Amino acid sequence: MKVIDLTLPIRDHWRWPFNVETKRTYEDGFFLQQTIHFNVHGFTHVDAPNHFLPDGRSIEKVPLEKFYGEAAVVDLSHLGENDGVSAAELEKHGRHIRAGDITLLRTDWPLKCDYMSRDFWARAPYTERDACEWLVERKVKAVGYDYPCDYLLRYEVLEPGRKTTREENTTHDVFFKHGIIVIEYVVNQHLLRKDRVQFMALPLPFETACGSPVRAIAIEQ
Repeated sequence: MKVIDLTLPIRDHWRWPFNVETKRTYEDGFFLQQTIHFNVHGFTHVDAPNHFLPDGRSIEKVPLEKFYGEAAVVDLSHLGENDGVSAAELEKHGRHIRAGDITLLRTDWPLKCDYMSRDFWARAPYTERDACEWLVERKVKAVGYDYPCDYLLRYEVLEPGRKTTREENTTHDVFFKHGIIVIEYVVNQHLLRKDRVQFMALPLPFETACGSPVRAIAIEQ
């Protein structure tokens, strides 16, 4: 059995500030104690339905089985910057996806562009609406990405302050109303040797929260 870590390192980032505050040192009473401040939607994380749906469940209310199980890895590493993940691409490369799967979309974008840079968002691949609808039709239970999932995320870099519509949040607009969980920035997929693996990305049960960091792993037999 081989365990592969699919999680981004967590460090201070221009888009996701991260701060560790020391509250107590060894000299103060034998133990080091720290407080961590960071965005629950930073780095490798899962979104709860209430992140996008006003009446959606918060993260501690989402059944754990949504976050682990069999996963189909779809190799889309031939895609480059500003390329769309389309239904046609999934039809060609994702035939092994089954109902109830977690689907991992692998573009290897983190190998092509440093996630600490602004270009990671400005020039990234993105998910087209027909690809989301294709996955809904296959009845997957969760979708993970190694790239910024929606086209509009580039506007934060290229056109700050630009007004967008709800529908432009493509993956969230399609998936959440169908009960499909979103797992963002699932990296290191190039280390996987099989197109079907066991996958796990368990959130912390923060009450009322709209997401959680996860340690995403794949297990190959």
